Amino acid sequence: MMGDSRQLKIKDVFSTNLLSCDYSTCLYDALCIMQKHSISSIFVKHHGEIVGIWTESDCVKLDIKNIRIMELPIGQVMTSPVHDILVDKTLSEATVKLHQLGIRHLLVKDEDFAPIGVVSLSDIVRNQGLDHYLHFRPIADHYDSSVKILDSEQCVSEAIEVMRTESATAVLVYHQQLNEFGIITQRDVAYAILEPQWQMPCWQLASYPMLSMTPDDSLFDAYRKMTAKSIRHLVVRAPQTQQVVGLLALKNVLTEIETAYCSELENVLAQRDIALRKSEKNLYLANRIIDASLDGIMITRSSGEIIQINPAFSALTGYQDYEVIGKKPSLLSSGLHEKPYYDTMWAELREKGVWQGEICNKKKNGEIYVEWLTIIEINEPYSDEVLYAAIFSDITERKNAEEKIARLAYFDELTGLPNRRLFYDRLAMALASAHRDNQRISIMFIDLDRFKEVNDTLGHSAGDKLLIQVSERIKSILKEGDTLARLGGDEFVVLLTEVSEVESVLSFADKLLLQFNKSFNLGEISVAATASLGASMYPEDGLDSESLLKHADVAMYRSKELGRNSFQMYKASMNARSLERLSMQSRFQSALENGEFELYFQPLKCLASGRIMSLECLLRWQDPNLGMISPGQFIPLAEELGLIVKLDEWVIDRACAQLAFWHQQGCEVRRLAINVSAQHLTQGNLVNTLKSALDKYGVTGSQIELELTESCFVGNFQKAKTVLGDLKKLGVSIALDDFGTGYSALSYLTKLPIDILKIDPSFIAKIPDEYGNSEVVSAIVAMAKALNLHVVAEGVEKPEQMQFLQKLGCHAMQGYLYCKPLSQAAWAGFYQAEKLTS
Repeated sequence: MMGDSRQLKIKDVFSTNLLSCDYSTCLYDALCIMQKHSISSIFVKHHGEIVGIWTESDCVKLDIKNIRIMELPIGQVMTSPVHDILVDKTLSEATVKLHQLGIRHLLVKDEDFAPIGVVSLSDIVRNQGLDHYLHFRPIADHYDSSVKILDSEQCVSEAIEVMRTESATAVLVYHQQLNEFGIITQRDVAYAILEPQWQMPCWQLASYPMLSMTPDDSLFDAYRKMTAKSIRHLVVRAPQTQQVVGLLALKNVLTEIETAYCSELENVLAQRDIALRKSEKNLYLANRIIDASLDGIMITRSSGEIIQINPAFSALTGYQDYEVIGKKPSLLSSGLHEKPYYDTMWAELREKGVWQGEICNKKKNGEIYVEWLTIIEINEPYSDEVLYAAIFSDITERKNAEEKIARLAYFDELTGLPNRRLFYDRLAMALASAHRDNQRISIMFIDLDRFKEVNDTLGHSAGDKLLIQVSERIKSILKEGDTLARLGGDEFVVLLTEVSEVESVLSFADKLLLQFNKSFNLGEISVAATASLGASMYPEDGLDSESLLKHADVAMYRSKELGRNSFQMYKASMNARSLERLSMQSRFQSALENGEFELYFQPLKCLASGRIMSLECLLRWQDPNLGMISPGQFIPLAEELGLIVKLDEWVIDRACAQLAFWHQQGCEVRRLAINVSAQHLTQGNLVNTLKSALDKYGVTGSQIELELTESCFVGNFQKAKTVLGDLKKLGVSIALDDFGTGYSALSYLTKLPIDILKIDPSFIAKIPDEYGNSEVVSAIVAMAKALNLHVVAEGVEKPEQMQFLQKLGCHAMQGYLYCKPLSQAAWAGFYQAEKLTS
């Protein structure tokens, strides 16, 4: 019976009746919910996550007379943490876990770790067929002889006090006139405290009459009677005198079965451990040889499932054991061999028990390689199962060394495009030909906008895929004789030959920009990408390679300055702009050190009360020589120079200092919002930075709101989730900025601890005139309210926009209609004016 029952899984026995309430729910309301559904326990949630449990037995632990159950949050008295188990685990695994933890209930979760039910030790035991353990066990050894017996006229409060001090699950009540025993249980207490009448006689709360057994009866008979009558307790009477000598609870009967089950399970596990030790001893030598082999070795079942690899396998393929164990060898398939190739291989393997030959496979990084492969059939002793051992070595380098060296000299390894060296050779030839034949040529620089953001958020693999797809799209519009090359990173250059007029360069630029209108599929996610283009012409903009390339580069940077996703032809005046950018780059580090940055503040208005709701701090750079520099110029520069995290840290420090100063001046700002970069969230030490600033200036976390864009979560979701969880522990509010313009915002709203949605100004600008945008904004507000999120509209500049948002029930607005960003001095004046009018 044990052997069969251990194959049962949690999904076969668990209960889906998973009742829950919020952390802040008062104890009274929670008990009402339990009473309505007739269940003995309720789970407690906080921010949508289950964090505790409350059961009927917890009621008797309370000092009922000295608490107010209508005011006491259940979160303060719940039992925590709640232990859980996956629905596909076996009953044996669940039993061991319950036994080790000394608990009786486990929260059941599905394969996505979402709560779906509960399983108890009793649920498991009832499915074990172990009732036979009770036949020869008398009640005498298991009933409670020390049970407290109260008089029927004693108060209910006395019964509850006895149960609390004695940690009893029940007490008996004796009615002298009726010569009858009744019982008060934990469940009676749980529901009695809903309408506390502590002076009520015990008999009014007790359940009676009670069924009885004698100490000589078997636990099996007691179990059967309890099950048939759906009761949990039996009175135990002396056989001759019929005097009550104790109380037998269903819990005691089940405990006996559980003890027997756990004991038998421990014996089975011990026998298994002995067998495993013997097996391990026999396998030790073989495993040492396999691990020491310089050839890759993979062992599979006849079904194809990989069960073992060696270190050489990982070195050759890039896959670690945890990535391939349980998978099929097809994950290494290069896709270069047709089905007949594999059919022939397996036919020979089944006939001879061995196969050898060359085969093309694919490494984890996508690289195709050629290997010399030997497959051996292994028939296990004492088993009908057949195993296969695949032994291989990489011979790609030997076969392709010369070809690879020649190719790497002139072509980019990732995209297959000409590299810098080959492009310069072709440009020199094109210049010589153009000079000889009196023709024009053009050099066009192509730089992907915000490519570093894709790499930082999605990873270098995604960045590589984007570069490959971009190169393919540009190649598709080239005419014969033109050259596309990759100079490195996200920089491409096109050589256009036989250019008759400037208009043909403009036409090519238009075609090229159109190639970026369609998003790029990077596997699990599609992203939009744009490019900035700049071009120079021979002979107008230069007579040699160096001049033409330099001027095309200057034109491309001018494109970026004008808003990206655009094209510029070189003009002599651009050189001045290029020198200005170089100057700004050299000044940036010293500006950070010399305090040239300043915080401006833009208030948010509550659309219900009309009052200031919070402030957003915005960064400004006042350069002594270059004047006021906009964030649109220096933020990308900070990212490019790797200084964005340092800039974030400066803003956080100054923002907390400002809050402390305002507090001293009597200017009470409820919350100050700080924008944080994606790099700081996933690569910096944001939590410690913020905590240090809070401690340094005596500011509370509840006064801080961190604004993040969706790019912070893409590519490193788990890291972002962990950091946001740590920030929430500090009391910080989390806002999702520029909502609706990122990758896949909806998937984050329920998975991350987000408090506030900020609707992107591009949506607000077109309401309420444009129907489509009005519907989008309406949907965002409705969705945010349904998810209990605070919603803020950014970029509100017209009264009709504010009126439209008020009708929707939008919580707050931000924009020039209410107030533009203000310096510290200007904000003080604005605050005083608002204070006088409020």
